Amino acid sequence: MIDHNAIAELIPHSGKMSLLDLVLSYDAQSMVCTSSSHLDVDNPLRKPRGLSAIHGIEYAAQAMALHGALSGASRPTSYLAAVRDVELLRDWLHDVVGPLRIDVSLLARHDTAATYAFSVEAQGSVAVRGRLTCAFVAGNQ
Repeated sequence: MIDHNAIAELIPHSGKMSLLDLVLSYDAQSMVCTSSSHLDVDNPLRKPRGLSAIHGIEYAAQAMALHGALSGASRPTSYLAAVRDVELLRDWLHDVVGPLRIDVSLLARHDTAATYAFSVEAQGSVAVRGRLTCAFVAGNQ
């Protein structure tokens, strides 16, 4: 298992914006992470009403970046280029008891981009799912 401190060394997010706590498993095609940062009242994504399920996309994007770093691919500078087929199956994440489970699966990787399917589970059921594409900045592959 890979803990929060090791994760923070591998992704560009820092401080409270580093949302993932633990990598439970990973291989060349997929990764499973957990996080309890959704319960933190100081979570930088949280608004006065709470943490919207739409922010599950950021959890998945961080897992996607981490998978790229751990899978042996070079760590190019990249940015989130597309979010597709997102389904929000609950309204909020801050009211979830226990950790979130974040699953990402590599669908395709090319010299210029990578696409992943993702799901964020809360209390054993999917809260958010969809697809994410990151684009690699030219010259940093």
